[in-house]
Amino acid sequence: MSLQRQAQDRDGMIASRLKGENPPGQPDDDSQGGEIEIYSGPSLPEDIWHLIHSLMPMRDAARAACVSRAFLCSWRRYPNLTFSDKKLGLNGNACGKDESDRVFYRIVDCILKKHSGIGIKTLKIQMASDYSSKDSSYLNSWLQTAVTPRIEELTLIVGPGNTKYNFPCSLLSNGCGDSVRYLHLVRCSFRPTVTLSCLRGLTRLHLCLVRITGDKLGCFLSHSFALEQLEIRYCDEIICLKVPRLLQRLRYLEVFGCSRLKLIDNEAPCLSSFLFEGDNTVQLSLGETLQIKNLYMCRSGIIFFARSKLPSSMPNLENLTIHSHRERASTPVLRSKFLYLKHLIIHLSETGTPSSPAYDYFSLASFLGAAPSLETFGLHVYQVYMQHISIFAEPTDLRQMRKQQHHNLKSVRITGFCSAKSLVELTCHVIESTTSLECLTLETRQSVLRCSDPANKSGKCTPLPKDIVMEGHRAVLAIRTYIEPKVPSKVKLHVLEPCSCHNAEL
Repeated sequence: MSLQRQAQDRDGMIASRLKGENPPGQPDDDSQGGEIEIYSGPSLPEDIWHLIHSLMPMRDAARAACVSRAFLCSWRRYPNLTFSDKKLGLNGNACGKDESDRVFYRIVDCILKKHSGIGIKTLKIQMASDYSSKDSSYLNSWLQTAVTPRIEELTLIVGPGNTKYNFPCSLLSNGCGDSVRYLHLVRCSFRPTVTLSCLRGLTRLHLCLVRITGDKLGCFLSHSFALEQLEIRYCDEIICLKVPRLLQRLRYLEVFGCSRLKLIDNEAPCLSSFLFEGDNTVQLSLGETLQIKNLYMCRSGIIFFARSKLPSSMPNLENLTIHSHRERASTPVLRSKFLYLKHLIIHLSETGTPSSPAYDYFSLASFLGAAPSLETFGLHVYQVYMQHISIFAEPTDLRQMRKQQHHNLKSVRITGFCSAKSLVELTCHVIESTTSLECLTLETRQSVLRCSDPANKSGKCTPLPKDIVMEGHRAVLAIRTYIEPKVPSKVKLHVLEPCSCHNAEL
């Protein structure tokens, strides 16, 4: 059977189930003399049938519509529509990507043409195919059907390629956007005008790889009074992001990877969570920061900045995650405190040359001393070269910090553990100064894809450089020699050693 014929048969089977129609070649429910009868179901009010049907997952709802006249009627008003290759059961590897894409368009187009447009609350379209000019007419038609005055969630993920599709903002005008609570756009152009001021119910806006200027976005935000969560990722036309004071309900702001961004100017007064990943040249003006409780920042030098500046500017932090690609200075010992900090995660990537100065891991004990309420601490180390002095090169005179007992710290995890003397010193400090410790996990450098991962069909870990594997074994020896003897019996010590898959690499 040809691939084209297989695709035709598959189209009929999937579309028939998703549209609530009989398979190709079978009579529909209105046919006279047909051999298949659709079950009418018990006598219940139509609203009850519709409610029951609306609570089913989409594929189950489509199957039910094939055998029940009551569900067939409510299928044409089904409220939660999600279209993706996974949801539609399409497999590009089995039939070829081009045919899979064609089937996707055919099914979605057929379903939405049959849909009454009444009652749609959620629409999610995730396209896997590369965007082309023909996609525009399909998308416009689908959105025209689905975007009605009752829609609450709208997600459009355009396929890979240039962001050439222009989202039709006019569809959200004239009252159609009043009910929208969540708008998620990926890989398209979004050009809201001053007339698009009707998204009064919008609580969450997520833009990723979207072409929009800072001015257009600022104008849009100035009319989104109900907004609570704003996520901006890789929107490279934004140079200045201004969050107006009118957003009294905004609690969550996330800005990642906007390459041309120079300034974030936040005036929203109730921001409690801020997540940022970007260059050091980006100026951050966060306004009132006393209420910020959750902070994620990824930029060079952020560890030093966090210890020296954040206790005074964000004294009410409860969750702090910092990711530094390069630290030029060790963490300072200061009197300032994080009185309410409960969860601390530090990612430290050292990607310099062997001649670069090595970071003093022991200095991170300054964070522990400054956070009396800390409950969990995670340190994730990544280094290309072993730049530090090994504990085996200088096994004596381990440094100690002034003993300050921690009574709340329960769990500590360090990944990328190596035999660096300063890292051994930090770990020993944690053990000796923490009375409440329950679990200590030390993990040597592991492969990105491990043999135990379900997605790994080869059954083997991806290779690691020989020197990394050897350093992993030295790290285990350092743990057994200098750390394990100090671990109290009540503390669970977990050590993840290099996998035996790497023995052949030695």
